[in-house]
Amino acid sequence: MTNRPTIVLSAFADEAANTKTAVEQLSVMAALGLQYYSPRFVDVAGTGQVKHVTELDADELAKLKSLHDQYGVRVASIGSRLGKIKLLDVDDGSHNKFVTDQKYAETDVAMTIRAAQALGAKLIRGFSFYHPKGHDPASYVQQAADRLGPIVEACAAAGLVFGLEVEANLVGQNGRMLAALAKAVGRSNLVCIFDGGNISSQNLSPLDCLAEYRAMRDHLGWIHIKDYRVDPNLKWTGVVDEERLKNFVPCDVGDSAHELILRDLRKHLPHMNERMKALGAPGVFLELEPHLKGGGQFGGFSGPDGMGVAVRALCRLLDYVQIGYHLRDFDDLRAARGF
Repeated sequence: MTNRPTIVLSAFADEAANTKTAVEQLSVMAALGLQYYSPRFVDVAGTGQVKHVTELDADELAKLKSLHDQYGVRVASIGSRLGKIKLLDVDDGSHNKFVTDQKYAETDVAMTIRAAQALGAKLIRGFSFYHPKGHDPASYVQQAADRLGPIVEACAAAGLVFGLEVEANLVGQNGRMLAALAKAVGRSNLVCIFDGGNISSQNLSPLDCLAEYRAMRDHLGWIHIKDYRVDPNLKWTGVVDEERLKNFVPCDVGDSAHELILRDLRKHLPHMNERMKALGAPGVFLELEPHLKGGGQFGGFSGPDGMGVAVRALCRLLDYVQIGYHLRDFDDLRAARGF
């Protein structure tokens, strides 16, 4: 159908590589037909030295950029860890660290912006800080917004968009909290990132996932595609214990309501695409982060076979709900060869 609204496919390439070499990551992306990816952990030179993309030096960033040209890929977003630190300098029994605003701006924030500019990315993924463990996150919305504000402003000054991802155990642990944070920050270059697996893994039902998506829809910038099958025998304690995060599944068989969410998304895609294009992105991304062989707080793994399973599951679902997408075809090969 020619009138289908369209999305742009992407993936976290480090999930697709048995090693974390850039060549393996980009080879899998190209073979699966993806033209965009988000870098996170990468071994640029193939020497066994894996770094987070924000920690690469200038030569490594230049080398990675040259590999993008060779494999015909572009960067969707920088898979940063911004916001995955303590909101307040208090001892709450967790292992999360606290960093002052000034130090954070001079180190992590500056390094992330530098990587985005070097790799031609317009989007940066980030998070909403760990509130004191055991406390109500709703009590910390304004404090989290106050810490997010300078980060978002630094991104705006660099012409970048900051995407705030929903994730358990943080202030923005559901759609309602993420929407409250977006309103409190009040910057047009702050958008929200929905992730169904990060909702359902909190022992929430498909209808709960749909409700959380709708709560943040007005602020939505892009979506991470991850799904989870809820364990009915698990006693919920209010926080996600990473030791039990073993139930990630493809997006068409889990409890994150992806079919219902994508049906709703289809109605709003034209407007969302316009907004994201106005911010400099090619449109609304659906970005695969499937964790099919395991995942946790700072990353996950699917392997090349698992990423293939995840891509095919998503494409089947997009075909079913009539959302358009593009995978590389022969015309792309001809264009790349100058024919």
